[in-house]
Amino acid sequence: MAYEYEEIVESQKIFYHLLQYGKLEEQDEKEMFRSYVENDRVMYLVKSQGEMAKSQIERYGNVIYLIPDADNTFLGFTKTELKNKLCKSNATEKDFYLVQFIILTLLASFYDGQGGRCKSRDMIKMGVLQNEVSDRLREGAEKEEEQEDLGVDMAGREKSVLDYRSMRQAFESLKSGEKDRKSKTTKEGVMNSVLSFLEEQGLILYIREDEIIKTTDKLDNLMEMKILNMTNYKRMMQAMGVEINE
Repeated sequence: MAYEYEEIVESQKIFYHLLQYGKLEEQDEKEMFRSYVENDRVMYLVKSQGEMAKSQIERYGNVIYLIPDADNTFLGFTKTELKNKLCKSNATEKDFYLVQFIILTLLASFYDGQGGRCKSRDMIKMGVLQNEVSDRLREGAEKEEEQEDLGVDMAGREKSVLDYRSMRQAFESLKSGEKDRKSKTTKEGVMNSVLSFLEEQGLILYIREDEIIKTTDKLDNLMEMKILNMTNYKRMMQAMGVEINE
């Protein structure tokens, strides 16, 4: 298929804009947005460049997003980079799994995956989220202990992919310092680092003075259109220890 020179140039402009900002909004760049939406050839070229860069180009409403693939450590993050950003300096594997659990708990708190929309609440307080993390870790650890005490045979049953006791140990070993929100050695500091990271990625709005967390349109769209199909929803809920009734 032969492309016009103008189409190639336009697709490169759009892709470069996505590389710079991670998204292209109609209200800010009407011409580029219209070129992508109205010209299938330009759209194909942009998506092809995204594939070459191990990314996906997705349009949700009046915004086009550049979404790096899970294994894209050039446009995304390596495990080491994430540990450095989210965890304390001498972090272990269980510390790293803990911050992922905090993110998973936040997602489960906002999105129940049922009904016409998967979003079930508009905001949550940071303290409430912290309590939910603590409660879910305690419940998960207790279930693991009960299964061991009863000698439950897990053969043929789907085990949780999470090690609740190790994550709970990592969480409870953190100090509780309401005033020390910048230190990653406190519960509040770790929560703050996770929320700040999600805010940097344009996924949440974190109103610090009121300790209020809200999701962005970007996260809502990703969860509803991309992530929470029924299979992924069940997988996420089962990982959190929630039973799904068929």
